[in-house]
Amino acid sequence: MAGQVKKRKAFSLIEVLVVISIIALLMAILVPVLAVARSQAYGVICQSNLRQLFLANSGYTLENDGHYVAAAPDIMSEKGGKWRWHGVRESADEPFDPVRGPLAGYLTDGKVKECPEGIDFARGGSWDDNFEQGCGGYGYNHIYLGSRNWEDRQFTTIEQMESAGWETTRTTEVSKPAETLMFADTAMCIEKPTLIEYSFAEPPFYVYKGQPMTSFYLSPSIHFRHRDWAKVEWADGHSDSWRMAGFGDTNVYDIDSAEVKLGWFAPIDNTPFDLK
Repeated sequence: MAGQVKKRKAFSLIEVLVVISIIALLMAILVPVLAVARSQAYGVICQSNLRQLFLANSGYTLENDGHYVAAAPDIMSEKGGKWRWHGVRESADEPFDPVRGPLAGYLTDGKVKECPEGIDFARGGSWDDNFEQGCGGYGYNHIYLGSRNWEDRQFTTIEQMESAGWETTRTTEVSKPAETLMFADTAMCIEKPTLIEYSFAEPPFYVYKGQPMTSFYLSPSIHFRHRDWAKVEWADGHSDSWRMAGFGDTNVYDIDSAEVKLGWFAPIDNTPFDLK
């Protein structure tokens, strides 16, 4: 009939609520799955970054008589020096510049890529608040590869220690490359909950005159940021993931390291870092 308005069927309130409930249920199911998938993707990228660091260090050894890059040769200087494996800086109160670092020529764009996990590292500030910024959240096995601190020798002057800082391990001295850590996810906490970048993967025990000092622990720096896993690159070029072993000690800043996901994987001794 002309002029007759056609009635349209509308959704009832009950039907709308049912649809909303279904959508909410699907979101509750999908969001954790997507979070896991995203974390796994970040982990793959992180392992790629570590692989690039391994290749850069390997390239460095080819042009330096088999010696690995030095970790921090002038660390005994004022405020920890101006030279690191990952960059160089003009003063202690500024970040290290990666494109001027010793590995720059072996890295894409000359830079150490940052871990994609999105850690809210502190940026800027004075040396006292952020003394290792610029390493991208990765740390180097400085005691056993990036120096010769593992040797049985004693220094009597600061000058001797500074001179020795440029001496590093040679590839031929690593007896078990597949079991010797080269790089890993790292961080440091000096005030909770803030994390700062830290460029050294610290073993549990300091080495003095060739022997681990097992009477005290160093401050752990391996960061288990990938859903409680840490990515590790070994001296033979393979990478894998490790969970943190139980560790209940505090670091030098009186921080419960485990609360901020800092620690070591098993065994909690120097064997994963050692050359033997």
